[in-house]
Amino acid sequence: MIKIDISQVRDFVPGNTIKALEPEVKDAICKLENGSGAGNDFIGWVNLASATKDSLLDAIEESARIMRQKCDVVVVAGIGGSYLGARAVIEALAGSFCTSDNDKKNPQILFAGHNISEDYLFELTEYLKNCRFGIINISKSGTTTETALAFRLLKKQCEDQWGREEARNVIVAVTDAKRGAARVCADKEGYRSFIIPDNVGGRFSVLTPVGLLPIAVAGFDIRQLVKGAADMEGLTGSGVRFEDNPSALYAAVRNALYRNGKKIEILANFQPKLHYLSEWWKQLYGESEGKEGKGIFPASVDFSTDLHSMGQWIQEGERTIFETVISVDKAKHSVLVPFDEENLDGLNFLAGKHVDEVNKMAELGTRLAHVDGGVPNIRITVPQLNEYWIGQLIYMFEKGCGISGYVLGVNPFNQPGVEAYKKNMFALLGKPGYEEESKRILSRIKE
Repeated sequence: MIKIDISQVRDFVPGNTIKALEPEVKDAICKLENGSGAGNDFIGWVNLASATKDSLLDAIEESARIMRQKCDVVVVAGIGGSYLGARAVIEALAGSFCTSDNDKKNPQILFAGHNISEDYLFELTEYLKNCRFGIINISKSGTTTETALAFRLLKKQCEDQWGREEARNVIVAVTDAKRGAARVCADKEGYRSFIIPDNVGGRFSVLTPVGLLPIAVAGFDIRQLVKGAADMEGLTGSGVRFEDNPSALYAAVRNALYRNGKKIEILANFQPKLHYLSEWWKQLYGESEGKEGKGIFPASVDFSTDLHSMGQWIQEGERTIFETVISVDKAKHSVLVPFDEENLDGLNFLAGKHVDEVNKMAELGTRLAHVDGGVPNIRITVPQLNEYWIGQLIYMFEKGCGISGYVLGVNPFNQPGVEAYKKNMFALLGKPGYEEESKRILSRIKE
C-alpha cells in the first residue's frame, strides 16, 4: 500500500502531540462515515469507489470508445474540480511528449473553461480548425462564467465543423440529473450525458464521471483507478488502527504542526508528471480548510527543478512551513548514465547508474537538508505511477482532507468565499440583477 513516514516530524512537535490527536481524528472519521458532521450532504465521495457499479463504468467506457474512434482531440470544458482531477490523473499517466503507444492511439486531451483569457481561447479555436474534435462539457449548473463561455464558443465551432446532427455524437455533457442550463442544453440537443451526484462536491468528484470520462477517453484504465480508491477506502476506515491509517496519520500530523506554528504546507515531488496532482491537491485542501480565518496554506513545488528557484526560501526562509514529499518508488522507464572519455562535466562517477537513482539521492539529500534547516518533513511513498496507485493516492488525500477539516473545526465541504469575486465581476459587467451591487462598486472605485 501507499506508505506515510512521519519520522522527520516528531522532533518539531512536543512529546506525544500527534498521538494525543487520536480521539479528535477518530471522531472526525466517525462523522464522515455516519454523516453526523457539518456539510454531511456532501459526503457521497466517502463510499463512492466501493459503491461504483460496473454498469456505470460500462457506459463511460462505451462513450469514451465512441469519442476515441471519431476524434483526434477532445476538449474538456470545466473549472476547479471539474477539470483538475482528470488532468492530474491523465498527466501522471501519459507520456511527457506524447510518444507512448497509449498517446498515439488515443485523442489528445485539451482543457478549456478554466480561465477567461481571450488569447488562450483564440489560440485553442485556431488549433482546432485542423482537428476532428469533440467536447466534454462538465458543469453542474451550466452557468459558471468561465466554462459556459468556453463551451458556447466550442459548441458553435464543433457544429460548424461536423454539422449539428453529427456534432451530437461528439459532445458529451456531465452535469446535474435534472436542473441547470447544462442539463437543459443536453436534453434539448440530445447529447449523451452523465450525472454529477448531488452529494459529491467538485473537488471530490474525480472518481465520478467528472474525472472518469476524460480519463477513459485518454485511454487509461478507470476500473483500476476505482479499485485503488476502493482498497484505500478500506485501509482508512474507523476500524483501522490510528498508526496504520495513512489518512488519519496525515491529518493528525498536519494539525499538530499547524497548532505549533507551521501555517504553510509545501507539497513536493521529484516526478514532473505529478505537477497537476499537486494542483488538484491545492484546491482540495485550500477550498476545504481555508475559512473562518483558519487553515494551512497549501503550496507546491516540482523538484529538483524548483530547488534552483524556491530552494533557498525553503532552506532558510521564515520557519512557518512544513513539507510533504510524494516519492515514487519505481520509475516506469530505464535510462543509464553513459561513460564519457573526456569527462568534462565530471559526471563519470555516475556512469552506469540509473537516472532514477540520482533522482532518489537528490530527494533524500533534499529532505535531510530541509529537516536540518528546520522544516518538518512528511514522506508519502507511492510504489509506481499507474492507475491503481494513483487511485489509492487520490482517496488517501480526500479522506485525509475530510478528517483534517473536522479536526481544524471547519465545514470542509462548503466554499462560501468563492462567490465573492463573482458578485463583483457580474456587477462590473452589467449582468441583470446586479444593479445595486454595480452602484456600490462604482461608488467605491470613484472614492
